[in-house]
Amino acid sequence: MKVLHLEENHPTLIKGLQALGFQNDAAYNDSLKEIRAKIDQYEGLIIRSKYPIDEDFLARAKKLKFIGRVGAGLENIDVNAAESRNIHLLNAPEGNRNAVGEHALGMLLSLMNRLNSGDAAIRSRRWDREGHRGWELSGRTLGIIGYGNTGKSFAQKISGFAVKTLCYDILDNVGDQFARQVSLEELQSQCEVISLHIPQTTKTHGMINKKFIANMTHPFWLLNTARGSAVVTVDLIEGLKSKKVLGAGLDVLEYETRSFSSIFNEEKLPPALQYLMEADNVLLSPHVAGWTRESHVKLATTIVEKVKKLFF
Repeated sequence: MKVLHLEENHPTLIKGLQALGFQNDAAYNDSLKEIRAKIDQYEGLIIRSKYPIDEDFLARAKKLKFIGRVGAGLENIDVNAAESRNIHLLNAPEGNRNAVGEHALGMLLSLMNRLNSGDAAIRSRRWDREGHRGWELSGRTLGIIGYGNTGKSFAQKISGFAVKTLCYDILDNVGDQFARQVSLEELQSQCEVISLHIPQTTKTHGMINKKFIANMTHPFWLLNTARGSAVVTVDLIEGLKSKKVLGAGLDVLEYETRSFSSIFNEEKLPPALQYLMEADNVLLSPHVAGWTRESHVKLATTIVEKVKKLFF
C-alpha cells in the first residue's frame, strides 16, 4: 500500500511504515491542488495541520483506508465524511501528553512566581523585589476542563504539590486518583486555577468568555494548552484588567492560522493581541506545549503502532 505524507515528521515514522511494507511518498512542497489530483492513488495519508481534509478532498480519495494525524486534534478533518467512507482516523494524543502536562505546569509556576516579568524587569535594569512577590501553589484548588490524555498528565504532575484537583468532562466516570470529577458549576465555585485540555468543537468554541469568568467564585489563573478558539480573547482581557483573572498562560491563541504556523497574519496586530503581548501577567508560547524533542519521536511511533494494529 502507498502512503502520502503532506508534512515532514520524525524519520521514525517513515522508517516504521517502511518496515511494515508501505511505500512512502512525500508531498511536503505540493499545493493542495496537486495533492487532490493524485490522492486517488493512495491507501494512507499522513497529516499534521497544513491542509483541510474536507468532503471534496475525501471524495477524490477513492482508495484511502486511513489518515494518520501526527498530533491530537482532528478539527482539520471532516470526521463524518471520513467515517462514512470507512476511512480509519488515527491520531496520537498519547505521543505528546507528557510534554503538554509539563508545559502547563511550567507556565503555572512561572505565572504564580512572576518569573517572566521578574526576568524582564532585571533586563531593563529594575530590581523590584516587592513588585515580584509571588504566590504558592500548595493548598490551592485546581480545575481541569477536559480530562483526557493531556488533562490526566497535568493532574498527575501537580499531584505532588499538596493541591486539590477537580476535573470536568462531557464524558462520565473519567475521574481518577489525581482528580475528582465534578460539574462545571462546582468546578467554578471552588477553583483558583483553570487549565484547558479540550478539543476544538462547536461546544468548546468560546467556552472561556465573559459569562464563564463572571461565574468563577474566586480570582483565578488561566492556562490554555489546548486550542486558541476556546478562549474569547477580548473577554479574557476584561478579566485581566478587573483582576478576576490573575494571570494567563497561553500556548495557543485564537489568532493562529489553521496550520498553527503564525499569529502575525496582518500588518497591524488586533488590539487584543497587542494587549496580551504587553501584559506582564500573561505568558505566551508559540503552540509548542506538545512540541518537545521527545514528543517528536513519540508522536511518530504512536502512529506507526496504530497503523500496525489496524492492518497486522
